[in-house]
Amino acid sequence: MPLLNTLVPADFRSVVTGPLRRFYLCITLACVGSGLTLSLFVVYLHNVRHFSITFATLLLAFTAVAGLATSPLTGTLVDRLGPVPVMAGSFLVEAGGLVIWAYARHTPQVVVADVLLSIFSGATWGPGTTLMSRLVPEEHRQRAFGINFMLVNLGIGLGGLISATIVDLHHPYSFTVLYLLNAATCVLIAVLFLTLWTHGRPGVEHRADPATRDEGWREVMRDRRLVHYVLASLVLMIAGYGSVEAGFSLYVVNDLHLSVHLIGVMFFFDTSTIVVVQLFILNRIEARSRTRVMAGVGVLWFVFWMILFASVRMPSSAAVASICVAMVIFAVGETMMSPVGPALVNEIAPEHLRGRYNAAAGLIWGLAGTLAPSITAFFFSQGWGKYWPLCIGCAGLVGSLMMLRLRRSLSAREDGLAAPSAP
Repeated sequence: MPLLNTLVPADFRSVVTGPLRRFYLCITLACVGSGLTLSLFVVYLHNVRHFSITFATLLLAFTAVAGLATSPLTGTLVDRLGPVPVMAGSFLVEAGGLVIWAYARHTPQVVVADVLLSIFSGATWGPGTTLMSRLVPEEHRQRAFGINFMLVNLGIGLGGLISATIVDLHHPYSFTVLYLLNAATCVLIAVLFLTLWTHGRPGVEHRADPATRDEGWREVMRDRRLVHYVLASLVLMIAGYGSVEAGFSLYVVNDLHLSVHLIGVMFFFDTSTIVVVQLFILNRIEARSRTRVMAGVGVLWFVFWMILFASVRMPSSAAVASICVAMVIFAVGETMMSPVGPALVNEIAPEHLRGRYNAAAGLIWGLAGTLAPSITAFFFSQGWGKYWPLCIGCAGLVGSLMMLRLRRSLSAREDGLAAPSAP
């Protein structure tokens, strides 16, 4: 019990009630489904369906562009309709897109499936963040986001292990099974989210106030703190998730000449580290500067990419061991970024624009998902794949510097140095 009180304080445990538990269950199940196919996008299209690397990476970039284009609409719908209807509908459409994707053989089929997945799979991040901000009191949000991220990676890790036991490059049907399992999971999640309907309705208080009822995206984009955060986080995301998704598996299979089965094992080191250390990290970063914590993330990710860069010159066994260690380092950076970023955005967001603020923060994923595949395609198409990790690692350091500059624009409370008072 003393250890439990240290890792998860009693005052936080008291807010983990039925609605928040159901929310966490939905997120965990969603990530089990995602973990089945995470990082296999390019490998599936190129090595299984025999599309060119250029087509696969550009399609991945298009995925991000489509999600990017629809993100503002998603934010507006969340503020008007509420997060739950948006999330439930998105998961149902995503399930249909995954079914098409599982059986796609030709370019038109792949493009149609990708359009559906692009628009709706990314339409849940902002609404989910908004819904959690309603389920958790302000003083517990940073910890709640951290717990959420721990469960995200627990789900991804479990999905990755399942994927590693099923997937086989010589048997394309094994990939079909994975995508169908993911689709079934999406349907179940949509049904579970509907049980949170009373917590996911639109806010109406601001509509009676003439000073706020007409506010929208113009007011959001005038917030220089948010704009600076989005730009700094974008650079960090290019040095993190964007490039890992766009090129990590490609680099491991085609440049390091390692088995595709090892990819799931490597990601298990990432996700298991997050599950183990997230609670400890939450306690260490409590009441610390959020921007400095984010700057530390960029440094850790730089180290990750430098290890990957050096692994191309190692024997296979040493390369595998080094990458697994690098995954642990990358994971520690994730445990620092995951609770801090959403907490900062929701600290500066007014309630009636919270959906739009979270959608603007969600643009980071789309922008990084657009730029990172383009950078990856350029390096690999030019035969410079072995230098790709070096370039991405340097981007992490640039993101760190940008985060430190953001600190000047925030109050101590917004930067996490002053704990919010309990309502």
